[in-house]
Amino acid sequence: MVALRPLQKPKIVKKRTNKFIKHQPDWYVKIKCNWQKPRSNDGWVHRRVKDLLSMPNTGYGSNKKTKHMQLHRFQKFLAHNVKEPEVSLMCNKSQHAEIAHDVSSKNHKAPVQRAAQLAISHQPQCQAAQ
Repeated sequence: MVALRPLQKPKIVKKRTNKFIKHQPDWYVKIKCNWQKPRSNDGWVHRRVKDLLSMPNTGYGSNKKTKHMQLHRFQKFLAHNVKEPEVSLMCNKSQHAEIAHDVSSKNHKAPVQRAAQLAISHQPQCQAAQ
Protein backbone atom coordinates (compact mmCIF):
# COMPACT_ATOMS: atom_id res chain seq x y z
CA MET A 1 0.00 0.00 0.00
CA VAL A 2 1.29 3.43 -0.92
CA ALA A 3 1.66 5.87 1.95
CA LEU A 4 -0.63 8.86 1.78
CA ARG A 5 0.98 12.21 1.28
CA PRO A 6 -0.53 15.48 2.46
CA LEU A 7 -2.26 17.80 0.03
CA GLN A 8 0.01 20.72 0.87
CA LYS A 9 3.39 20.92 2.56
CA PRO A 10 3.68 24.32 4.21
CA LYS A 11 6.75 25.11 6.25
CA ILE A 12 5.90 24.78 9.94
CA VAL A 13 7.36 27.61 12.01
CA LYS A 14 7.00 27.47 15.78
CA LYS A 15 7.96 30.89 17.08
CA ARG A 16 8.59 29.67 20.61
CA THR A 17 8.65 26.07 21.79
CA ASN A 18 10.04 26.34 25.31
CA LYS A 19 7.80 27.55 28.13
CA PHE A 20 8.00 30.82 30.01
CA ILE A 21 9.42 30.19 33.47
CA LYS A 22 8.85 32.17 36.63
CA HIS A 23 11.55 34.52 37.89
CA GLN A 24 13.85 32.82 40.46
CA PRO A 25 12.05 29.47 40.86
CA ASP A 26 15.34 27.83 41.86
CA TRP A 27 15.66 29.76 45.12
CA TYR A 28 13.06 27.71 47.00
CA VAL A 29 11.51 24.30 46.39
CA LYS A 30 8.09 25.71 47.27
CA ILE A 31 8.20 28.14 44.30
CA LYS A 32 6.93 26.43 41.17
CA CYS A 33 8.36 27.05 37.69
CA ASN A 34 4.91 27.93 36.29
CA TRP A 35 4.67 31.45 34.96
CA GLN A 36 3.40 34.26 37.17
CA LYS A 37 3.75 37.88 36.22
CA PRO A 38 6.27 39.69 38.47
CA ARG A 39 4.54 42.57 40.24
CA SER A 40 7.47 44.06 42.12
CA ASN A 41 8.62 47.42 40.75
CA ASP A 42 12.23 46.72 41.73
CA GLY A 43 12.71 43.44 39.85
CA TRP A 44 14.56 43.38 36.55
CA VAL A 45 12.00 41.07 34.95
CA HIS A 46 9.19 43.53 35.68
CA ARG A 47 11.31 46.38 34.30
CA ARG A 48 12.04 44.28 31.18
CA VAL A 49 15.82 44.38 31.20
CA LYS A 50 16.97 43.13 27.79
CA ASP A 51 18.39 39.66 27.09
CA LEU A 52 17.46 38.15 30.43
CA LEU A 53 14.00 36.68 31.02
CA SER A 54 11.23 37.37 28.53
CA MET A 55 7.63 37.86 29.57
CA PRO A 56 4.74 36.41 27.55
CA ASN A 57 2.92 38.87 25.32
CA THR A 58 1.44 39.02 21.84
CA GLY A 59 3.58 37.97 18.92
CA TYR A 60 4.62 34.49 20.07
CA GLY A 61 1.66 32.73 18.42
CA SER A 62 2.12 30.25 15.60
CA ASN A 63 0.57 30.47 12.15
CA LYS A 64 -3.14 29.56 12.26
CA LYS A 65 -2.89 27.25 9.26
CA THR A 66 -0.01 25.22 10.70
CA LYS A 67 -0.81 25.55 14.41
CA HIS A 68 -2.02 22.00 15.14
CA MET A 69 -0.16 20.34 12.28
CA GLN A 70 1.98 17.29 13.03
CA LEU A 71 5.50 16.80 11.66
CA HIS A 72 4.16 14.67 8.79
CA ARG A 73 1.93 17.66 7.77
CA PHE A 74 -1.39 16.07 8.82
CA GLN A 75 -3.78 17.33 11.48
CA LYS A 76 -4.95 14.56 13.78
CA PHE A 77 -8.48 13.71 14.85
CA LEU A 78 -9.66 11.06 17.28
CA ALA A 79 -11.48 7.94 16.11
CA HIS A 80 -13.45 6.06 18.76
CA ASN A 81 -15.23 3.49 16.57
CA VAL A 82 -15.39 2.03 13.05
CA LYS A 83 -17.58 4.75 11.54
CA GLU A 84 -15.46 7.74 12.52
CA PRO A 85 -12.63 7.20 9.97
CA GLU A 86 -15.29 7.37 7.24
CA VAL A 87 -16.04 10.97 8.17
CA SER A 88 -12.56 12.01 7.08
CA LEU A 89 -12.96 10.73 3.50
CA MET A 90 -13.55 14.27 2.25
CA CYS A 91 -10.40 15.59 3.90
CA ASN A 92 -8.12 12.55 4.00
CA LYS A 93 -5.27 14.53 2.43
CA SER A 94 -5.16 16.90 5.39
CA GLN A 95 -6.30 14.87 8.42
CA HIS A 96 -4.81 11.85 10.14
CA ALA A 97 -6.97 9.41 12.15
CA GLU A 98 -5.68 8.53 15.59
CA ILE A 99 -7.33 5.79 17.63
CA ALA A 100 -8.51 7.16 20.98
CA HIS A 101 -6.76 6.14 24.18
CA ASP A 102 -9.88 4.71 25.82
CA VAL A 103 -10.52 2.19 23.00
CA SER A 104 -9.71 -1.32 24.18
CA SER A 105 -7.19 -3.51 22.40
CA LYS A 106 -10.00 -5.82 21.26
CA ASN A 107 -11.92 -2.97 19.61
CA HIS A 108 -8.76 -1.28 18.36
CA LYS A 109 -8.31 -3.50 15.30
CA ALA A 110 -11.61 -2.68 13.58
CA PRO A 111 -11.05 1.09 13.05
CA VAL A 112 -7.49 0.44 11.88
CA GLN A 113 -8.64 -2.11 9.30
CA ARG A 114 -11.45 0.16 8.11
CA ALA A 115 -9.05 3.08 7.72
CA ALA A 116 -6.73 0.85 5.68
CA GLN A 117 -9.61 -0.18 3.40
CA LEU A 118 -10.60 3.43 2.82
CA ALA A 119 -6.95 4.48 2.28
CA ILE A 120 -7.05 6.94 5.17
CA SER A 121 -3.91 7.89 7.01
CA HIS A 122 -4.05 6.48 10.52
CA GLN A 123 -1.84 5.84 13.52
CA PRO A 124 0.41 2.77 13.15
CA GLN A 125 -0.93 -0.34 14.88
CA CYS A 126 2.24 -1.06 16.81
CA GLN A 127 2.09 2.19 18.82
CA ALA A 128 -1.47 1.80 20.09
CA ALA A 129 -1.56 -1.98 20.53
CA GLN A 130 1.31 -2.06 23.01
